[in-house]
Amino acid sequence: MTIKEKQKKLVEEFAFLDDWEQKYEYIIDLGKELKGLPDDKKNDDNLIKGCQSKVWIDADYKDGKLYFNADSDGILPKGIVSMLVSIYSGHPVEEILDSDFKFIEEIGLQEFLSPSRANGLMAMTKQIKFYAVAFQLKN
Repeated sequence: MTIKEKQKKLVEEFAFLDDWEQKYEYIIDLGKELKGLPDDKKNDDNLIKGCQSKVWIDADYKDGKLYFNADSDGILPKGIVSMLVSIYSGHPVEEILDSDFKFIEEIGLQEFLSPSRANGLMAMTKQIKFYAVAFQLKN
């Protein structure tokens, strides 16, 4: 499944939820599916600056694809970063760089989040793109 297809699927899943309470619960459930990071990966290099909670994103490059894993000490940020990991992990760097984050607007996520959480979300998306650029330059 491409990144665009995963984004579309997620938007459709959110469309079935009636209100923000249900959407909030869904995001929390997504966070429970995230395998998390070992303690040695929860370091300053992987820490996302600008998040209200602590959020770490780690990336590995294997067989021409970028794989993300993440964790957070907050239940909502963990769900949000889980969404991003599920969409972007396992794709070629070029596909990640060519993708956008319009699905976040389509879900209405930024309207639902406090300004500081919305800033954290944007910091997470920037970090994913940063990793893609870094691995593109390396290879």
